[in-house]
Amino acid sequence: MKARPAIPSLSAKLSSVLFAVVAGLVSVHALPARADDRPRADEVRKLREEGKILPMEEILNRSRAAQPGQVVEVELDRGGGRYTYEVKLIDDANRVHKLELDASTGEVLSRKTR
Repeated sequence: MKARPAIPSLSAKLSSVLFAVVAGLVSVHALPARADDRPRADEVRKLREEGKILPMEEILNRSRAAQPGQVVEVELDRGGGRYTYEVKLIDDANRVHKLELDASTGEVLSRKTR
């Protein structure tokens, strides 16, 4: 009798989402390429409280709706007069998808696949 492949538990799925969120927040705070590209953590909190950017949970939901897969990285960037989320996902065929979403509306602005 063949063993059935393990199905990821809810806690494992939540752990991977939490890791992606933490990784995204760390990348927002710890890797400021240029002062005008990525907002600092206190700026992110203020933007969220003022309703200028969507919460991370909403961005994750919209990203998965646009492209099913496991989220592996999230970054909040500022450029061209607006904030955008860059979300990287890996699908079941191990392709990497990079989505750019408008941070205030959640609209998918661009997508690339490797």
